[in-house]
Amino acid sequence: MSALFFAGRLGPLSTANRIVIAPMCQYSATDGNAGDWHFIHLGQLALSGAGLLIIEATAVEDIGRITPGDLGLYSDDNEAALRRVISALRNQSKMPIAIQLSHAGRKASSHAPWDGGASLAPEEGAWQTVAPSALPHAAGEPPPIALDDAGLDRVKSAFVRAAERVVALGLDAVELHAAHGYLLHQFLSPIANRRADRYGGSLENRMRFPLEVFDAVRAALPDRVALGMRLSATDWIADGESWDIEQSVVLARALAERKASFVHVSSGGVSPLQKIPLGEGYQVPFAERIRRESGLPTIAVGLITDPTQADAIVAEGQADFIALARGILFEPHWPWRAAAELGAQVEAPRQYWRSQPRALKNLFGDVRIGQR
Repeated sequence: MSALFFAGRLGPLSTANRIVIAPMCQYSATDGNAGDWHFIHLGQLALSGAGLLIIEATAVEDIGRITPGDLGLYSDDNEAALRRVISALRNQSKMPIAIQLSHAGRKASSHAPWDGGASLAPEEGAWQTVAPSALPHAAGEPPPIALDDAGLDRVKSAFVRAAERVVALGLDAVELHAAHGYLLHQFLSPIANRRADRYGGSLENRMRFPLEVFDAVRAALPDRVALGMRLSATDWIADGESWDIEQSVVLARALAERKASFVHVSSGGVSPLQKIPLGEGYQVPFAERIRRESGLPTIAVGLITDPTQADAIVAEGQADFIALARGILFEPHWPWRAAAELGAQVEAPRQYWRSQPRALKNLFGDVRIGQR
């Protein structure tokens, strides 16, 4: 049987296979509230046959949104709106559902990508951003305010309150977003963190706040809810003053000591000066090293597009799971194609059973369809 279609485990969470749907921002919420788009978008992904669906980066406070259209989980209205979507998914799919909790830090208060992605102007509703240090993400952008002790406590409490809402929604896992140049990654990287207190300078100090957030969220979650972290394994800045794979391994080991359920390995995002050598599976070696040196289950992501390629990554022990992002937006039933090509079976809704090609009569398992 294909390694990709063996059952998997992320801490307390069991999955039918090793295919994860990565969190992908949709910039389509209103005041943080999920709407009709989320029913359609997440609904089709929940019927894809993947092993786990991770809901997009979800802000833990309003100023932590990347754009005004970001999903949020910082208010009762946010929770109620998302509950309606989750209820619909649960009624139609057995797929486990996770959510990525995030704070954009200095990359907040921006236009959506299709509107250029630049910082909002005051007349466009811009808000004051926060960060470890008062350094803008790019030249010409408004500088953030460096978080003081009260601000750090507020942000940490916001993550905890969002985690409590996750429990109320009955979700299966939480992924803390410490990648792509957002707030927790900003604390990790010397590019964004120039603090002179206990949260800056040494690697131990730069890891302190992300690990405090992890510990606080873990304490707020019951044991049944898996908790992991998404990392940028490297900043892709070759100057010796950035975040890199060696430091990522140290962080992963600290997470392993805390009984983290997984690490989701990505890269980049903290500086517009990054130089990323894109290529097939270009981030997989980072996932492999973190898996080998920390012992944590890892999720690999990044230009994994071919089923044979994905199967080999799992079979050869480079990662425990593979994640699809843009690829599954383009082809929402990618897991069906993967199962067909690898001689495996995948779960499909019974309304779609008659779509099974005659040559693939066992693709959806032992299904029996009458004629009408």
